[in-house]
Amino acid sequence: MSPTTEVSQIYDTILILDFGSQYTHLIARRIRELGVYCELLACTTKLSEIKFKPKGLILSGSPYSVYDHDAPHMDPAYWSLDIPKLGICYGLQEIAHTRGGQVLPCDKREYGHAEISVQASDSKLFAGLPAKLKVWMSHGDQLAKVPSGFRAVANTSTSPFTAIDCEAERIYGIQFHPEVTHTPLGSQLLKNFVIGICNASSNWTMSDFIEKEIQRIRNIVGPTAQVVGAVSGGVDSTIAAKLMSMAIGDRFHAILVDNGVMRLNECQDTKMILEEKLKINLTVAQASDLFLGRLKGITDPESKRKIIGNTFIEVFESEAHRIEQEVEHQGKGKIEFLLQGTLYPDVIESISFKGPSATIKTHHNVGGLLDDMKLKLIEPLRELFKDEVRALGKVLEIDDELVWRHPFPGPGIAIRILGEVTPSQVAIARQADYIYIDEIKKAGLYRKISQAYAALLPVRSVGVMGDKRTYEQVIALRAVETRDFMTADWFEFPYDVLKRISSRIINEVQGVNRVVYDVSSKPPATIEWE
Repeated sequence: MSPTTEVSQIYDTILILDFGSQYTHLIARRIRELGVYCELLACTTKLSEIKFKPKGLILSGSPYSVYDHDAPHMDPAYWSLDIPKLGICYGLQEIAHTRGGQVLPCDKREYGHAEISVQASDSKLFAGLPAKLKVWMSHGDQLAKVPSGFRAVANTSTSPFTAIDCEAERIYGIQFHPEVTHTPLGSQLLKNFVIGICNASSNWTMSDFIEKEIQRIRNIVGPTAQVVGAVSGGVDSTIAAKLMSMAIGDRFHAILVDNGVMRLNECQDTKMILEEKLKINLTVAQASDLFLGRLKGITDPESKRKIIGNTFIEVFESEAHRIEQEVEHQGKGKIEFLLQGTLYPDVIESISFKGPSATIKTHHNVGGLLDDMKLKLIEPLRELFKDEVRALGKVLEIDDELVWRHPFPGPGIAIRILGEVTPSQVAIARQADYIYIDEIKKAGLYRKISQAYAALLPVRSVGVMGDKRTYEQVIALRAVETRDFMTADWFEFPYDVLKRISSRIINEVQGVNRVVYDVSSKPPATIEWE
């Protein structure tokens, strides 16, 4: 990601410098929730690389100690910016360390819930907040000496300088994390800084975004170029496709690849929504037999992903090439752009100070960049978080059922069938999953759950049905609650709902005689089984 985007040149922007904290992306989310645009960049980004003047600067937390020889430090040129600055945890220590203060290891590490006492009643950062404040701490170092020109604003029983400020230079530092939900009034503190101190306009709305993004797309694509993009029926690809269609009409060609491992009736439903309701120019590439043929005999999860990903690219390329020949024959221009539904968390992952995280397993979204197609990439959602994409869908008057649809992995049901993927196994998994989601919706629980699915296990169990012994397969149900999918807790179903789900699956799905419920959190488990 470039240190400057067109969006940051249009809206008042808060700049966040990431020093490697696991919470940094939450700072960005909380600020966006205030209706203020913000961008997150690695702390190694030089001021000279940024082509806009932010309204304020936030320094994130970090796993490092500020006095370590390899500790990250920001470009000193940022200090010359005449804008408010806020340091959070490590960010506070970075301020103190570079301004003549002193940071030392704590006698006792502070981690978890804490209560701070606000000493300075005139503090702009704590305006409107109580004198005693519940916060979340996560640090092994603390300030031992306040820099010259700063004052102590808040403390805890073990930390005398939990917050400091220098009003003359509009620099503020806090030792706790206001961005996490464990700090109940953290959003109000961030609002005090972003809107009260930085005077940033709260004008980041999806209605305004649509108008500006459509014009941006038109400027980029021009009057004749054609665009192709893969759609899956999920909220991200659907809304990206809708924006592209609104901007350039039938010059956008959406391609839905039927890989044989989608949910029950998914291709038909997606085709109806995209073509009939949203008026998107859609091509469906029928490739079920190809995918299932290549998956025959494969049981390793990573091998499944690679086969599905590579085959997807092959089918998509073939269909895009056919469309390209058709439009060129008709004299309608050339395909020059590839649409992708990249979201801001993906961008953050790629540009964070710590870099892309270690690969637990190949990413669920298959496809990727098609290097040999030589197409230019266009990503209308790359500045948005998931909740903003959903808000965008509401403004575009897309059906709630699609806007709030749970995430579905690119490899589809193939990674929810543990073991070999065969047509008969797909049929079992599809039907069980359909019943599960149907009962969740009937119980009014769908919006309370972040993701739910049925997995088909590679084991058989003994059962009794109709006075006869059975030896059939097992379905594992999974449902989680999460805000960001980085961590997740299993959903606590009412017992009567689980009872109905289990009864229906066992009675209606041939080949299943047992249903179990997964009560593992992430971590240590992942959300998907494979």
